[in-house]
Amino acid sequence: MLDAQDIEAIADELVQAGRDRTTVPLLTARHPGMEIADAYAVQALWARRRTEQGHRVVGHKIGLTSAAMQAATGITEPDYGVIFDDQVLENGATVPFSDYSNVRIEVELAFVLAGPLTGPGCTLFDVLDATRYVVPALEILNSHIALEGRTIVDTISDNAALGAVVLGGRPVAVDTVDLRWVAALLYRNQTVEETGVSAGVLDHPATGVAWLANKLHQHGTSLAAGEVVLSGSFTRPLWVERGDTIHADYADLGAITCRFE
Repeated sequence: MLDAQDIEAIADELVQAGRDRTTVPLLTARHPGMEIADAYAVQALWARRRTEQGHRVVGHKIGLTSAAMQAATGITEPDYGVIFDDQVLENGATVPFSDYSNVRIEVELAFVLAGPLTGPGCTLFDVLDATRYVVPALEILNSHIALEGRTIVDTISDNAALGAVVLGGRPVAVDTVDLRWVAALLYRNQTVEETGVSAGVLDHPATGVAWLANKLHQHGTSLAAGEVVLSGSFTRPLWVERGDTIHADYADLGAITCRFE
């Protein structure tokens, strides 16, 4: 376990890396005894720093929930991060490529909550009852820590590598579609690069939201009404470059597009 001084130093280092659009060396290489609890303490302090700057938490993201993502990262358990108001982008957004580091895209479903969710014991059915609607989403990954050799401790500390969220397509009530069978085609510059089905996220994307509510309870907090929750990617992360146009086709749920410039 790290002491409070180390946690503060790491959080401030990550705040500065965000400002500078740079990456820092692996935390676990420099702090071999660092644990998951330390990583969430770093993330919480980092989030407090952003709140002090005037930003507002509007939701959470869940990462590493699918076999595809776990295989891509070598990490075998989910994690979470927070979403701030300035990280939510509209469909068709032009995204400044230089604002992010190690830029990748993931295909997800976002749950918009009508009611709160608390653990312990939160279930998939509790999530469905509390959801106002589900809508397609793209997550832009933004890693401020070196990727090679990273562990879940590094990822959690870096707010689970969340850069931004693009919401679009058609919002649907949870009882109007089988959420396990929501599928998407991910295009980069008119070429299909990835495909996936949302059942790849813990067999049902709402299961990830239940996991999050129970995990947050362990950290003394919960999900509030109105929050946006990214339930996890059901494709591998797709690397993007400046000038790329990204298009995700969710069939009956519509489509999302953004361009990196």
